[in-house]
Amino acid sequence: MIKIFKEEKTYKICVFGDTGVGKTTLTQRYLTSIFHLNIINTMGAQLFVKFVEVKNIRITLQIWDFGGEDIFRFLLPAYSYGSSGGIFMFDLTNNSTLEKIEDWLATFKEGLTKDESEIPIIMVGGKLDLQDKRTISTKYARKFLKSHNLDSYIECSAKTGQNVELVFEKLIQKILKNSGLI
Repeated sequence: MIKIFKEEKTYKICVFGDTGVGKTTLTQRYLTSIFHLNIINTMGAQLFVKFVEVKNIRITLQIWDFGGEDIFRFLLPAYSYGSSGGIFMFDLTNNSTLEKIEDWLATFKEGLTKDESEIPIIMVGGKLDLQDKRTISTKYARKFLKSHNLDSYIECSAKTGQNVELVFEKLIQKILKNSGLI
């Protein structure tokens, strides 16, 4: 039987942050529900597509996983153009990955049009399973959230799957709210 949706929407999401923070692992875990240990660093950008249903709306998510190497950073504005939302990801075991938030946000926002400048951006602390190596507290991360006027902060582990779905669910909800669909 064919399901009829109230609406069909396509949303572009960019996942960005330093190399090695877990962007590809997070995305792969969300898409496949499997933790892939041996993922190669992304060169440039990778596009993934996932179909989800929220409140009888069929959503095509175009998830752009952007490589975190400095040599590719100049490409990010071209990829962020047309985005409906963003995920800034950092590693809870590496302070420098959070401290570069201003550079990443500025580069990401360079590609946004005036209409897109208010899109939701979620801050994600990855590698939550490495509690014994953690160097960034939740309280410290939340200071960055507030000072950069971001929409939400979520800690997750792609290895255990903890909060992986929540990251994308929360961003989708914020995108739908911005679009006036919920």
